[in-house]
Amino acid sequence: MFSEDDIVRQHKHRADFIGNVIIFSFIIIISRLWYLQIYQGDQFHLFSIENSLRKEIIKAPRGMIYSRNNEMLINNIPRFDAIVVPQYLKRRKTTLEKLSKILSMEMSEIKKILKKNRGQARYRPVIIKKNISLKEVAVIETENNKMPGVQVQTFISREYRDKEVGAHLLGYISEISQNQLPRYKKRDNYDYKLGDWIGQSGIEEKFDLFLRGEDGFEFVEVDARGRRRRGIKSNSLFKGIENKSSTPGNNIRLTVDRDLQIEGYKSLEGKVGAVVAVDVNSGEILTMVSRPAFDPTQFSKGLTAEYWNELRNNELNPLRDRVIQEHYSPGSTFKTFTAIAALDEKIITADEEIMCRGTFRLGRRVFHDWKKSGHGMTDVYKSLKRSVDVYYYNIATKLDIDVLARYARMFGFGTKTGVTLSRETRGLIPTKEWKRKARGEEWQLGETLSCVIGQSYILSTPLQLALSYATIANNGTLYKPLLVKEIFSNNGEIVKTFKPEKVSEVEVTQPTLDAVKKGLYQVVNEKGGTAWWYRGRGIQMAGKSGTSQVRSMSKKELFAKCVDMPYKDRHHGIFVAYAPFDDPKIAVAAVVEHGCSGSGSAAPIVRNVITTFMKKYHKDIYDKNYEKEKIAYLKELRRIEKAKKKLEKEKEKEEENATVERLESE
Repeated sequence: MFSEDDIVRQHKHRADFIGNVIIFSFIIIISRLWYLQIYQGDQFHLFSIENSLRKEIIKAPRGMIYSRNNEMLINNIPRFDAIVVPQYLKRRKTTLEKLSKILSMEMSEIKKILKKNRGQARYRPVIIKKNISLKEVAVIETENNKMPGVQVQTFISREYRDKEVGAHLLGYISEISQNQLPRYKKRDNYDYKLGDWIGQSGIEEKFDLFLRGEDGFEFVEVDARGRRRRGIKSNSLFKGIENKSSTPGNNIRLTVDRDLQIEGYKSLEGKVGAVVAVDVNSGEILTMVSRPAFDPTQFSKGLTAEYWNELRNNELNPLRDRVIQEHYSPGSTFKTFTAIAALDEKIITADEEIMCRGTFRLGRRVFHDWKKSGHGMTDVYKSLKRSVDVYYYNIATKLDIDVLARYARMFGFGTKTGVTLSRETRGLIPTKEWKRKARGEEWQLGETLSCVIGQSYILSTPLQLALSYATIANNGTLYKPLLVKEIFSNNGEIVKTFKPEKVSEVEVTQPTLDAVKKGLYQVVNEKGGTAWWYRGRGIQMAGKSGTSQVRSMSKKELFAKCVDMPYKDRHHGIFVAYAPFDDPKIAVAAVVEHGCSGSGSAAPIVRNVITTFMKKYHKDIYDKNYEKEKIAYLKELRRIEKAKKKLEKEKEKEEENATVERLESE
């Protein structure tokens, strides 16, 4: 039997052990509390605060785009979107029913949008409807307490001041797609995310990284339902919570002139085609318009299915930039370069005359001139002035197609111009080797006869035509087209400047250039020239009209009235010119699809653009030329009046003599 001392000793060991366990446990608890409350206190305090905060992205405003004269072409305006944050979406059915009524949307459509975005983090907002009205904004904000998780998000969208005018040049922005995301990340080495808006065409696309700026963010305090209570600023209470301001994108100043853009667009009213103007002495693009066009603002606001289908199903393809993405047979505007090749290769001389009847026979095939009766004796000046096909058929028998191709390429044909826009086509200048590779056949002389007048395989863009005639006007310097003058920040700091860039100097003698320039002057400024009736006043332009056949035609169809043909069978009308003749400043090319003739459909467009340019930038020259032409016109009018009176007197005298003779006979 144990004594009382034995029992006490036995329990004391147990009590000591239990006491030690309790003390050790308290030490662990106190150590943990010290670790949590003191050592890691600040960090866990930050975590606790962050549970009541939401990080909201502040989108950076895109940079503005200006004309050469600092007129704003693209502006930023606020847009409001209705969004749902799935993390805070409570009473789902009731909330979505209320939202569908406010937005006039089917509930099934809202559910479809939420389901589509189910893979992303639940705290990320899902856009339910873009560009909602101010009325819808007010209702959502008023009903906010009854619709947890539903909010209004402000987005800075683009407003294109002149809408369709220059739409292809400026381009548009839209939300990056799932398919584009990996490709564009790799292309631009930029961390794009779903929901980002990027440039998809035109200047917006090519200079997207300069324009887009850098997004910021801010922390806002939210309640248990995710509703915003207040914005958070960094202070002692929210230590470690730092907001970041967004940085606006850089601005761009273009080379284009807004007035010329508007004039070009107006002149294409009711037509399908394009007009482009360049500075002869720098390659700066002054205007660049394609029609039909689209409203890029619609893309920025959130494109509706109806508008997209309207564009996509339009057979005239308004999304296509006809200045650089479409190529045409240049027609008679190409005769200028055939003449240059023939003159410089000594195949002809400028004053040498060739008999040009209405047809030219090569073997069994007969090639027709546009004028049935022909033009008689023709030199190079008349060949351009009257656009004599047979003259160039004669040249074709002596001019090798590879030699013609070499001269055409000197002036920029058959290769991309290097304009700072995507999806430019290079056109086509055929050679013997090209035909062997493309068709597996040898070149035929009859094909040269079609090529020398700008038909058959010859293809060019309106921009190539404008640059080639600018090269003639400035006596042989081919420039790379320049679209952007400079990029600058909001505080006016120049980020990057762009200067004119010479591509090459053409290897053509000055007498050759002088000869074709004289012929181009006669086209417009002498009676009988194909563009005489569309010469305008005060601009003194020199140029060449062209008719581009869209398909081969029989003799009967060839001489039929173009306007009587089905629309799609009508010829394209092309006109290219520079002005003023004695001191060229501007070169302009216009194409009117199915316009029948270059002089009738395209020349008035070129004339209008050049007139606007001369009045704005060289009014002294314009006024001087206008006055000279006015005096010459009045002199011609007086001469016609005198001749008319003389004829009337002769007629009266003849009638009087006839009366006397009749009376005498009686």
